[in-house]
Amino acid sequence: MEKIPMTRAGHTALDQELKTLKSVERPAVIRAIAEAREHGDLSENAEYHAARERQSFVEGRIKELESILSRAEVIDPASLSGAIKFGATVTLVDEDSDEERTYQIVGEAEADIERGLLNIRSPLARALIGKDAGDSVEVRTPGGEKSYEVVSIRYV
Repeated sequence: MEKIPMTRAGHTALDQELKTLKSVERPAVIRAIAEAREHGDLSENAEYHAARERQSFVEGRIKELESILSRAEVIDPASLSGAIKFGATVTLVDEDSDEERTYQIVGEAEADIERGLLNIRSPLARALIGKDAGDSVEVRTPGGEKSYEVVSIRYV
């Protein structure tokens, strides 16, 4: 069984989502299904079908989160140092536009590019692994080749 690398914060967030799904969402869906059943004919009951769809989503997400969390390997970035690796918070400068961006390299399950959490399997993260501050990296993106300079590396 393949281990899934994850930061402590990512593990905590997924664990909290799982608890919420089990203690809040699941009972709410069960109540919604019961209420919809009371309205009679289920074949033409939109509320019933919507509640069953929601139940399917909630149960699927619960199974997915339980699987991820059971295979999680929590890595504490604060205990790391040196060249870029999992957990590093990296500040980059786009060599074409001089735009500065900061990302933390995290596991697939906790990645969220909008929040600066970069999936370790993404092309940019793979190009950054093993680099040091001052290094340049070339990354092939859907928009073409991009060049970045590593400004700083932190392990928080």
